[in-house]
Amino acid sequence: MAMSGDPLAGRGGRGMGVTYKYFGAPNGATAARVPVSMRPEELGGDELGMGGLFTKIKPETIAAMVLTGLQGMPLHKVPPLELVVLHPDYAVVKLPTTVVDPLRGVGEESVGAAAFIWSTVPDRSGPSDAFTVYRLLHEWQDFSVRLHEAGHQPYCLVWG
Repeated sequence: MAMSGDPLAGRGGRGMGVTYKYFGAPNGATAARVPVSMRPEELGGDELGMGGLFTKIKPETIAAMVLTGLQGMPLHKVPPLELVVLHPDYAVVKLPTTVVDPLRGVGEESVGAAAFIWSTVPDRSGPSDAFTVYRLLHEWQDFSVRLHEAGHQPYCLVWG
């Protein structure tokens, strides 16, 4: 089942208080068993950032940042997220593999150019200054390498 938008948007009004944690798992069945209370070390060590990345940045925004900034894909062609599990307290979504794969082979200039391009896009949510986007893309680049080496796919735990 494909989904777009925030699975918890109706619960807190416009997604207020919703947190996203990115992690890797070998498959959807494993990802579906990741409860909200799991500590980063229990996620297999390939969570994004030191101790996991808990962020307010939606997976749709991350996908759009990578695919439009690095791949040149039009925003309306960014594939939807796949709903893995929807629980009353949280959801787990799978990001398209195309979101992390392009990052493994790009150089510094491409990351910088993508960050600049994304920082100039009007009327959308997410980080707006180029340096913040640049740092975020670098974190995603490291995450992408770890996922690839572990043979894992990208998932996001959403709760609010």
